[in-house]
Amino acid sequence: MKIESIRLKNFKAFRDVEIIKIPKMSIFVGANGSGKTTLFNVFSFLKDALTDNVHVALTKQGGSRGFQEVRSRGSDGMIEIELQFRQSEVAPLVTYSLKINEIDGRPIIEREILQYRRGSKGQPWRFLDFSRGKGQAVINEPEQVTERTELKREEHELKSPDILALKGLAQFEKFPASKAIGDLLENWHISDFHIQLARPERESGYAEHLSKEGENLSLVTEYLYKRHPEIFQKIIDKLKRRVPGISEVDSKITEEGRVLLRFKDGEFKDPFLARYVSDGTIKMFAYLVLLHDPKPHPLLCVEEPENQLYPGLLSELAEEFREYARKGGQVFVSTHSTDFLNGCELEEVFWLKKEKGYTIVKRARDDEQIRAYMKDGDKLGYLWRQGFFEGADPL
Repeated sequence: MKIESIRLKNFKAFRDVEIIKIPKMSIFVGANGSGKTTLFNVFSFLKDALTDNVHVALTKQGGSRGFQEVRSRGSDGMIEIELQFRQSEVAPLVTYSLKINEIDGRPIIEREILQYRRGSKGQPWRFLDFSRGKGQAVINEPEQVTERTELKREEHELKSPDILALKGLAQFEKFPASKAIGDLLENWHISDFHIQLARPERESGYAEHLSKEGENLSLVTEYLYKRHPEIFQKIIDKLKRRVPGISEVDSKITEEGRVLLRFKDGEFKDPFLARYVSDGTIKMFAYLVLLHDPKPHPLLCVEEPENQLYPGLLSELAEEFREYARKGGQVFVSTHSTDFLNGCELEEVFWLKKEKGYTIVKRARDDEQIRAYMKDGDKLGYLWRQGFFEGADPL
């Protein structure tokens, strides 16, 4: 599924924001503190709420004061998150909305709704509707239903009002609509790659996907090397073109059962360990591994991928992210890099800025002046650097 729109109310810096017609690849720029990280935190929050509960998710975002810290300062309303998805261009529009309240110091889910809209007119069909732990869920397949009266609903009560109904119902095949959205949320990936965590030797194990911080890079390398040699070779070929001297990468299991990530310079006979490789080499290799995952994440969020990378490589990296999106995984990237932004297209770029203490979101394609300069052959990174993204000062 592809996210079509996001609406946020009272979520940290987002007092009341709606982002619509979101493309497969979206780039977000803005000054420090403008809300780029907060936008990505929405996805972390939803994933944590699905894995645990809303109370835990709020605590991770706001510490011991949870709800009060996450709710926009100066606001006394509920926290509201609404996402709209579409599985294909012709598929029904799916809306998932969540309202979170606090009663006697305890966070609860005031309302949770999942609904489909067939076509552009008429009332949407509600497949899940819960309030404070009680509600209804449709149990028959949406694709097999042609009339609203054919929907079969069951009444349910959750063991606690801070648990997502989606969490429980997504485990059962008889709740197909809930299961589809639950699978999507569960498989979102927020990348916060830490180079130093990827360097050390790791205990022998198994991993198919790069973790959030990248500490399992050697295990994923071993998996791709053994199970997907054609993909692994493509990664190596790209790395060799971008990092002079690197001719081979592999992983080796020692007698003690540890996995070593090894790089080979074409000028030397023996490979050297990851701990001796430059930060830029490790990070470029990790991004190539992430972006060539045989099973792309439905949504990949990456903050400031430019750090530790040579500026000349960033336009190519932007194209790698775009290719990932073409293969089926939607991509959100935040950046402070002119070079990365130069590799982006007008339709892809949004900028965030603060107004009266809260974040608003603007789109590059909606700015007449930026659109005119791009038509004349200018590049987005240079326009941003020159101050045409009003309120999103790059300095």
